[in-house]
Amino acid sequence: MYEDIFAEVQLTVVEQPIEWVEELPLYRGHLKELPFITGEGSSKKAMYRQLAEQYQEYAALNQVEDKEEEMTSSLLTADQLLKYYDGETFDGFSLGDLLKDE
Repeated sequence: MYEDIFAEVQLTVVEQPIEWVEELPLYRGHLKELPFITGEGSSKKAMYRQLAEQYQEYAALNQVEDKEEEMTSSLLTADQLLKYYDGETFDGFSLGDLLKDE
């Protein structure tokens, strides 16, 4: 049931053996693909809730970073490239190739 939530986003929950602390169960686990996302709780449900909350925070942060990367890696015109690189050429770039496309 809880595993289905993470299976939808292709993540695997690794559950640790149940520990007993002061005669109460302690469930612990982490995401196999993102081991820094961990959860624990007095029930399996509480552990999965914590994992889900941490994953949501992680996904939200990475979505912002992905948008920034998209903006900086968008295609530039030949003039923009020359201005950015101060007229220098770099590996795999030929001004002749750009001028042919225009």
